[in-house]
Amino acid sequence: MPSQTANFYTVNHSNYPIKTIGILGGGQLGLMLAQAALPLGIRCVFLEDSPNCPARLLGQVFSSEQFDEFSQSCDIFTLEFENTPLKPAQVLESTKQLYPSSFALSVAQDRLNEKNLFNQLSIATVPFLAVNHKEDIQKAITTLGLPLVLKTSRGGYDGKGQFVLKTADQMDTAWAELGEATKTAPLIAEGFINFEREVSIIAVRGQTGEIRYYPLAQNEHHDGILAKSTVPAPNTEHLTQQAQHNIKKLLEHLNYVGVLTLELFVTPDGLLANEIAPRVHNSGHWSIEGAVCSQFENHIRAVAGLPLGDTSITKPSVMLNVIGKYPVLADVLAIEGVHVHNYDKAEREGRKIAHITVMPSDSSQLEAAVSQVAALLSTTHQAHS
Repeated sequence: MPSQTANFYTVNHSNYPIKTIGILGGGQLGLMLAQAALPLGIRCVFLEDSPNCPARLLGQVFSSEQFDEFSQSCDIFTLEFENTPLKPAQVLESTKQLYPSSFALSVAQDRLNEKNLFNQLSIATVPFLAVNHKEDIQKAITTLGLPLVLKTSRGGYDGKGQFVLKTADQMDTAWAELGEATKTAPLIAEGFINFEREVSIIAVRGQTGEIRYYPLAQNEHHDGILAKSTVPAPNTEHLTQQAQHNIKKLLEHLNYVGVLTLELFVTPDGLLANEIAPRVHNSGHWSIEGAVCSQFENHIRAVAGLPLGDTSITKPSVMLNVIGKYPVLADVLAIEGVHVHNYDKAEREGRKIAHITVMPSDSSQLEAAVSQVAALLSTTHQAHS
């Protein structure tokens, strides 16, 4: 896209004092944020070093070498990914408005800091220990037992950067795979729990402190990658209050503005917090069609200082990620109640390249429609494997 001045993107109207929103990152989350901003008369630009990123379709993309130009193009900034480098966020925050804050970003980037904050706020977690040396793995096994989940405390996404130890003789293998990471930050060892299922709660907090909550989503993962989200999560009425209470404590402690996601394990004793994502989240993609106001629009509203929208569902829905290979579009669209979101990303094994939200007009047909879509995705995967 040719270079544009900031005024090209500025909404020049007395009732619209909001200028361009700058987004750190240009992936599919940035794309969908920009799509939600457009009807509000708000434009987005992006800081992203991949010139073919999905967000290029809806706004100017600045490389990291163009950071100064990016920082001057907007008055308000946000982010789409928690692994965004901290330093640029801090630089922007020193002179401009950044939501959520660099402090919230720094907490979410470090699993040890995150777990310690949960415990500080009396939010239950799995037991955990820091691992700085290979000998610490044995200490963790003694304290936490086996199986044991060993993770990098920084980085890692969609199941990457972790190793499940089932026996003590796997210590050398685990250290060989993850030990290099301790040169920059400790690993984290987490006790293994037999949870019933995984859920997430997404909430949005405005600049006035108002908080609105989306219903819990039930999430299913394959190979560490989110494959399916069901909303509302079945049989979670007794868990909703605890989930809302936990995320409210986090939002207020962090003085958070925007959408925050809290991933949780469901156990017989209640919920255990897994991690937070300081951004819009894959388990909330259903909300584009399935909620009165989507997570993407509500994040834009919060960042721009606008009133928050209604988070109620319009009807039950299921979101399925398209991973690796695209199915035949006509076959998917032939299924009633299907909404396709293509991210314009090249096919690659293990890569999220689109999502499909299923919400037929007759909710009694939801399960059947989901099965049809899942069969198409499975056939596509098998045909290319």
